[in-house]
Amino acid sequence: MKKIGIIAKPHREKAPDVVRELVRWLAEKKIETFLDEDTASLLGGFNGNVFKKNKIPDMVDLLLVLGGDGTFLSVGRLIGGKDTPILGINLGGLGFLTEVKLDDIYPVLGAVLKGDYITDKRLMLSTHVHRQGERIGEYSVLNDVVITKGALSRMITLKTYVDSRYLTTYRADGLIISTPTGSTAYSLAAGGPIIYPDLNVIALSPICPHSLSNRPIVIPDASKVEVILESENEDVLLTFDGQVGFALRAKDVVEIRKAEKGITLIHPKERNYYETLRTKLRWGER
Repeated sequence: MKKIGIIAKPHREKAPDVVRELVRWLAEKKIETFLDEDTASLLGGFNGNVFKKNKIPDMVDLLLVLGGDGTFLSVGRLIGGKDTPILGINLGGLGFLTEVKLDDIYPVLGAVLKGDYITDKRLMLSTHVHRQGERIGEYSVLNDVVITKGALSRMITLKTYVDSRYLTTYRADGLIISTPTGSTAYSLAAGGPIIYPDLNVIALSPICPHSLSNRPIVIPDASKVEVILESENEDVLLTFDGQVGFALRAKDVVEIRKAEKGITLIHPKERNYYETLRTKLRWGER
């Protein structure tokens, strides 16, 4: 790896010092670095390669994402479908995706530069929104697609099909359609299952359903999910990875299926998913 990109969350207190030292360390290794404009601004002047964020993935052999899982998700959506691998470095927070701790940056990067790492392909979802027969939006997500009621709204009604076959009509506060990656995010809080990242499945988890028999369901990732908003005159939002979205109208159709390409994550060879779960979720602690 001769070219490495760095994208950092700009408002983290530690970010400027971490990025500055990282650029210096990579230069000593004869690695060319590429920074997005926001990350370069943290240094108060950077004379190297500075490009818009969406240009960097095509220019580098590896992309380092510094921040929390929110930063990682935004970058994941940006480069979804590209072959550039991503390594997440945690600047604070829970960090299911940004797994590498600050103290471990250089041992891990040293191993990666020697080829001592494992890769992890992650499924993404492609979402199309149809209104009155016309497609009004197309989005890709790494974690989840969420249809949810507004703060003061009543429960909403969501008629749901899988592969054009009627599944059920949810009366609930909302519905989460998640990837295995997203199974430890909002879906988990809604009672959804934890799904091993390598499994080729999608989870549907209702949020506070009116019927207690409406439980989460796991379906093959080859399936197409269609959700029709049946509610009239309600405040309903469609969100992607909890970061972007827009308001839905009655009879809008949300179509979700596996994206043609996902993303590739890089991990240290000794990485253990079950240890990550145990640590992040504090299993066994009293």
